[in-house]
Amino acid sequence: MITFAIVLMAGAYTVMALAAQARTTSDGVYTEAQAKRGEQIYADSCASCHGPDLSGGGQTPGLAGKEFDMDWNDLSIRDLFDRTRATMPADKPGTLKPEQAADVIAFLLQKGSFPAGLTELPSDVAALKAITFVSPKP
Repeated sequence: MITFAIVLMAGAYTVMALAAQARTTSDGVYTEAQAKRGEQIYADSCASCHGPDLSGGGQTPGLAGKEFDMDWNDLSIRDLFDRTRATMPADKPGTLKPEQAADVIAFLLQKGSFPAGLTELPSDVAALKAITFVSPKP
């Protein structure tokens, strides 16, 4: 829902959008450059457990594909961010900086074929809560 307000400015009325529509992972919520940074962080901190192709194995879940998408579908990106920050990497949980966690999630979105956009995925938890993970339609 978009909320509008009319603001009086120098005798003219200006309509301003106060609240944008809710965003989803289909709206291009990360940049290509951010995903590239995330790819290096993933290689250094995540690939040893989750695999270079994000497929996981054994007790380690995959980070791309139908099962991953269904696990996160309709949750906020903040949920994924919080899990990543608190529990990863498994051998040093909580050591990723917020910006690094956002970059890794950008990489995961890219590998999951979600579109890139013009603005980076934020590392601010309030902003992340406003972005919903929506599984791609088959």
